Amino acid sequence: MISYDFFLDLALILLATKIFGVLTRKLQMPQVVGALIAGLVLGPNILGVVNETEFLSMMAELGVIFIMFMAGMETDLKQLKQTGKASIIIAVFGMVFPLVGGFLIAGAFNGGFDFQNTKALLENIFIGIILMATSVTITVETLREMGKLNTKTGTAILGAAVIDDILGIIALTVLMSMGDSSIKIYMVVLKILGFFVFAGACGAGFYFLFKYMSKKYGKKRRVPIYSLVFCLALSYAAEHFFGVADITGAYLAGAIISNVTLSKYVNEKVEVTSYMLFSPIFFASIGLKATIEHVDAHVLIFAGALIGVAILTKLVGGGLGAKLSGFSYAQSLRTGLGMVARGEVALIVADRGISAGLLAPEHLTPIVLLVILTSILTPVFLKASYNSKSGDIHVLQESRYQSYRSRDASLLDRY
Repeated sequence: MISYDFFLDLALILLATKIFGVLTRKLQMPQVVGALIAGLVLGPNILGVVNETEFLSMMAELGVIFIMFMAGMETDLKQLKQTGKASIIIAVFGMVFPLVGGFLIAGAFNGGFDFQNTKALLENIFIGIILMATSVTITVETLREMGKLNTKTGTAILGAAVIDDILGIIALTVLMSMGDSSIKIYMVVLKILGFFVFAGACGAGFYFLFKYMSKKYGKKRRVPIYSLVFCLALSYAAEHFFGVADITGAYLAGAIISNVTLSKYVNEKVEVTSYMLFSPIFFASIGLKATIEHVDAHVLIFAGALIGVAILTKLVGGGLGAKLSGFSYAQSLRTGLGMVARGEVALIVADRGISAGLLAPEHLTPIVLLVILTSILTPVFLKASYNSKSGDIHVLQESRYQSYRSRDASLLDRY
């Protein structure tokens, strides 16, 4: 007999994520923080009225695909090229420092650095990969409020965050493949390269097909449906045939569609489905999984150390990269601060790690705390850094950043 309890679960999740999202928004925080809190409140930690089920897990999986698909559609490849050398340098330093810092702090709390213990080694590296992720949404909104979005600093942060996401997803795919001793690294690399070639060929074919459909049908609902079909098919191909994370396929599908006619129309239609159902379920599911049952003093100390390392490494890495790119000290500080916030990419990576056995369930709580705390602290410190006169150079018009408004956590900010 079919159980209809999932109706109540969905109703409670959607209601709670909206209520807590509005409250956090009024506190000048992204609504994704409210959705995470909603999951914590509804889950076994507090009220215990909603439990993780196979159905909710599958819905959350679709939420991940939708989020990355949206992120891809909001990636302006032309603008990414214009940020050029500075964004690449900032992104590299902003990834290397957190990767090393995360690896070291995880090793210190995970029994040392036994390089003969492959599982422990991969777990330590995985913590570093989680810290690599950057959420630029909070930074974008903060800079916009101050009228500093169309500056040299804002441009560099946006470009570096996009590069962070792409390289972070690739690193996740490689590491998850390394967890299987029967898989050779060179085969993983070849499969990744093969997938990108495959995605490029599919993208070229889809571009001309989409162009034809746009002329023939115009703004018809079938066009977004075909786009979503392309996203799901590419996600399936990535995971099933190439061993690449499905979110990589979703992201690339979105990036391909972002450069074709009617992409804004597709964006609007897909976004409604995403933020009304799938995205809230994903964020709430993270809160449901973040159990405090196994949280003890050791885990709390690890959480504090992890948060400190996460903030420091992004600040130093991003700031140093900016300084090497010719930025002033003030601009370098602001760039580093703008890279500190973590968002749903970190949550997605953490969720994948638990599924692959690369992250202990009790370590999810420190990751959730990291996302919440950096979401709160980044706007505060970034605004404080602008108390002194900046000298930032306005280089691009703000309208060119509109496609980035929804990156990372802002799908929930729009409803």
